[in-house]
Amino acid sequence: MVLPRFLLAAVAGCGGTPGQVVPAPPPEPAQAVEMFLEAAGRRDHTAMARLFGTVDGPIGDRGGTLGCAFRKAGSWIRLGERCLEEREVELRMDVIAGILRHDAYRVRSEEAVAGRGRAAIRVGVDLERGGRGAVEVPFVVVRTKGGAWLVEEVELHRVVG
Repeated sequence: MVLPRFLLAAVAGCGGTPGQVVPAPPPEPAQAVEMFLEAAGRRDHTAMARLFGTVDGPIGDRGGTLGCAFRKAGSWIRLGERCLEEREVELRMDVIAGILRHDAYRVRSEEAVAGRGRAAIRVGVDLERGGRGAVEVPFVVVRTKGGAWLVEEVELHRVVG
């Protein structure tokens, strides 16, 4: 099993449940993938939702009631996407965690994604699953406007296909 090269910080008073572990923003693209895979292995949907998103931020960051209301109104006129319900985010993260089930992993490569306006890196990861050998799974990681790295895409079809 790969040991994580990062620390998780327990954050109190951030709207989570008591004792909930919330990851600190990863400083490097590969660390974002490692943290995401570790959270998926624990089926920690909250941590996964804080590590998965777009340049605008994590999928699990709803922006509070007012922020969500603005996003919802913007989605009506196609200026953005609606806020996802907490239940919907949890279900999506659970499906991804189930597909990414692994015994071990190894980061193989990092390369820039061509044609992207903001920093986007493709991180190649070998997932070891049930003694069937390694499956290479590409992750696209993006730098948010705030400077953190988030998993934006996972080629899940490589695991199930």
